[in-house]
Amino acid sequence: MTDKARRHAPSRLPRRKVLAAGAVAPLIAAAAGRAKPAAAPLAMTVHGPVRGYRDGAINVFKGVRYGADTRPRRFERPARPQGWQEPVEAVDYGPACPQRGAREAISEDCLFLNVWTPGLADGGKRPVMVYFHGGAYNSGSGSSPLYDGRRLAEKGDVVVITVNHRLNAFGYLYLPLVAGGALPDSGNAGMWDLVLALEWVRDNAATFGGDPGRVMVFGQSGGGAKIATLMAAPAAMGFFHAAATMSGQQVTASGPLNASERARAFLDALSVSPGDVAALKSLPAERLVEALATPDPIGPDRGGVYFGPVLDERFLSRHPFWPDAPAQSAEIPMILGNTKDETRNLIGAREPDAFDLRWEDLPARLAAHMRVDIHPGHVVETYRRLYPDHSPSDVFFAATTAARSWRGQVEESDARARQGAPTWVYQMDLASPLDGGKWGAPHTIDIAHAFDNTDKPGSLTGTGAAARRVADELSRAFIALARHGDPNHSGLPRWDRHTLPERQTMVFDETTRLMNDPRKGERALFAKVPFTQWGT
Repeated sequence: MTDKARRHAPSRLPRRKVLAAGAVAPLIAAAAGRAKPAAAPLAMTVHGPVRGYRDGAINVFKGVRYGADTRPRRFERPARPQGWQEPVEAVDYGPACPQRGAREAISEDCLFLNVWTPGLADGGKRPVMVYFHGGAYNSGSGSSPLYDGRRLAEKGDVVVITVNHRLNAFGYLYLPLVAGGALPDSGNAGMWDLVLALEWVRDNAATFGGDPGRVMVFGQSGGGAKIATLMAAPAAMGFFHAAATMSGQQVTASGPLNASERARAFLDALSVSPGDVAALKSLPAERLVEALATPDPIGPDRGGVYFGPVLDERFLSRHPFWPDAPAQSAEIPMILGNTKDETRNLIGAREPDAFDLRWEDLPARLAAHMRVDIHPGHVVETYRRLYPDHSPSDVFFAATTAARSWRGQVEESDARARQGAPTWVYQMDLASPLDGGKWGAPHTIDIAHAFDNTDKPGSLTGTGAAARRVADELSRAFIALARHGDPNHSGLPRWDRHTLPERQTMVFDETTRLMNDPRKGERALFAKVPFTQWGT
């Protein structure tokens, strides 16, 4: 089977491919229309030629293979693909990794990336901005409309790349301690995929008009956590030169013992004995996806079994940001950001009654969601003193945001400040206008700002003047970081580095401004208790 045929083969999980039938015809027509031979750009990658299409002034290549099919190498490190001679059409996104609730084609043959670039092999030496998607380590892909890189590439004269890689059990099921030493890289296979993708970027940047010496990684939520993990991984050293994380931190990784307990629970759900590697590798992918609903043995009240990077002494020999910031990344300039109301959608979308809490309900609800061991009554008292006009629901969302979502960013940015590493911090306060503003500035809202895609499907920003201004401010800051190693530009107030004890923070809002320690009272409240990242 040719590479082109393999890439467009049906998903191994066809019942989870949910593209609506009515949408297929226009998609095919659009692909045919944009792939006219006279206009189709051709790029020669180190593995073989790929043919993309033009979107205005930008060359677009989708579904470019950077790794071989992972099905024959399930739970192993990825391999480079075999080369090809004939041009492969690169006009459609490649499949995502198998996952629950997929809304696109999925397959274990998922190591594809997407490129937007103003130039090809033109010596442009443009900064390369590589985006890792969110979805924790469980779901997602690089093909969301929010991640469309055309506008960012054109605005900043940069190369934009998004990446698919292995997720959940396919990428993070840690097996060696339960399988007699077999599959020693299984607990970080998804991270090894990202290293292979960054190797591809290094080897192909010039072909796509980019500079392999100016690669910036950026990501939101799980994508930011993957970046934090890479910053402590020796295998990733030297592959990127700037970083930005949005609501995504990885202070600690999963320890091998807890990861092994999770592996045992997962294998039990599959009715596979721990030592039967052959049986595990031969199971249909859909069986593994179904078993992802297995209750987590460490935190059974927190949903399906957790998968994430593991302190395996191979990919990781230290925790990403504990007990300090990783020395190998001390020279890498980094932006760390969070949104003011992370949990209004993270929790509120699943538990709508959280918007109508009573004071008497609040302590128990906080205890279930803060993910740190602190007296909930004391938390309520502190927030009522800090914010006397807050309702019970306001306190709930503020405290859960500070305790479980924002806390990791505080740990990482302060660790880098102690290290003297070049670090800039932001807080996204500009609220979403959706549903009368009930969501505040929720988790994911800054993705559209960073890509300057406020008008794309899935954006929470709205398209008002303030949203467009903040999108311009943040996207240009990311471009500046990629190009110069510093996010400052003419459209922003002076953005000072994050230092202690000032904790300088750029607050993006109706009026964007630099503030020192803008949530000092909340930060101090939770600083009194140790932080251990959920899942680790």
